[in-house]
Amino acid sequence: MNSQIDPKNAAQKSAQNFFRKSVQVDPLAKQTYEERAVNAAKTARLRGLRLTKEAADKEEVDKLAVPTGDAVPFGRSKTVPAIRSAKMVRMSY
Repeated sequence: MNSQIDPKNAAQKSAQNFFRKSVQVDPLAKQTYEERAVNAAKTARLRGLRLTKEAADKEEVDKLAVPTGDAVPFGRSKTVPAIRSAKMVRMSY
């Protein structure tokens, strides 16, 4: 009977092996988590800098785009009329 493994002991041994492996993998998981946290912080910082720069650029463009006094009244714009193609001439043979 000693040569056979008791089912209770087999379950305990399996559980101990599982937890032993998880303890070995844990430092790798912790390192990966820390690397991701560092990358996320760097990405957030760069995104903030980019958004600040875009806001400053937009503000500068808005300052330069101040309307001048030569605006056309009643909402009409000074666009050039579209060039129309010549009318088609139907030819009969």
